[in-house]
Amino acid sequence: MKRAITTWAIVFLFLVTGCDPAPEKAPPSSAPVPQSGSNPGRIVLPPGSPKLDRIRVAPVRTAQFPCEEVSAPGKVEANPNRISRVLMPMTGRVRRVHVRLGDTVQEGQTLLSIDSPEASAAITSCRQAQSQLRQAQSALGKAEAELARARDLYEHRATALKEVQQAQNELAQSQGALEQAQAACDSALHRLAVLGLKPEQAAQDLLVRSPFSGKVLEIAVVAGEYRTDTSTPLMTVVDLGSVWVVADVPESSIRLIEIGEEVQVELSAYPGETFRGRVMRIADTVDPQTRTIKVQTELDNRDGRLRPEMFARIRHSHGSCSMRVVPASAILHGDTGAFVFVEKAKGEFGQVQIRVGETRGGLVAISSGLEVGDRVVVEGAILLRSQ
Repeated sequence: MKRAITTWAIVFLFLVTGCDPAPEKAPPSSAPVPQSGSNPGRIVLPPGSPKLDRIRVAPVRTAQFPCEEVSAPGKVEANPNRISRVLMPMTGRVRRVHVRLGDTVQEGQTLLSIDSPEASAAITSCRQAQSQLRQAQSALGKAEAELARARDLYEHRATALKEVQQAQNELAQSQGALEQAQAACDSALHRLAVLGLKPEQAAQDLLVRSPFSGKVLEIAVVAGEYRTDTSTPLMTVVDLGSVWVVADVPESSIRLIEIGEEVQVELSAYPGETFRGRVMRIADTVDPQTRTIKVQTELDNRDGRLRPEMFARIRHSHGSCSMRVVPASAILHGDTGAFVFVEKAKGEFGQVQIRVGETRGGLVAISSGLEVGDRVVVEGAILLRSQ
């Protein structure tokens, strides 16, 4: 019985193993040869691989790049010397606002009309000063006549010397009163002139005019408001004919910039375009948090293309020097920094770590890792990285 069971078991195993199909051979692959432990950055693509048609290499060459260049980010700001924050010259009620937000205004253009009791009081005060001046002039004329009469009588011995001396004293007092009245009248007239008022008109609106040509960037008042605070701005007029680019220059590079020097300015709003400005001011202190110094550059903006708060970057260099360069498309970045793939032979590539510098016109300066003539993958490098 046991011998029969053993025989059937042998037959069963033979049938199972005999029915298994032979393992299929894997189809040929175009995948690169696995990297060896001695050269982990080596990648080999077999002949005929479709990836070779998508990879382009070019030699490392040299180009002129700025030496000792300072590059710093910044932003466009309104010229602080051409900003006017319009205030209430006197307390009163805003009768009319003559401009709207964003309007372009000319120097001397009316911005606001204000009905102010203080303006009426200023006109009244000026008229009173003019009246007092006329009275003082009349009193002076009378004192001069009295002195002449007293001297004539004294010469004919018709009066005492005392009368002459008293007349001289009255004349001196009249001259002093006239000088005071003249000063008061001049001050009152000057005040009206500053306010744009005329003394001959009793009731006038106080007109607030633009100090220079520019644009209305802020309005914080409407018609009908009564304002007693003369220190709060009602609107802001800015002349954007010139703007400033305020950049944060690293402390270590501030020696490369001086007041009056011309610098290049690049703006995110206009890629590939370079503007030129002149350094107007360098801050006297260093920001303790960022270790940077603010540099303010003035740019001509008569065409109105530059607007406050635009992102910008200033560049300034002292001469140029020859640098090794590769196209920006050749550079990849990993955990250990920037690297490129260099062609060692047909279909064989090696990964090389590099140190990069400035980028200009699509070319990146290489400070170490490559030599002139090295054949670098400039298109399709991402295909090698994915292996």
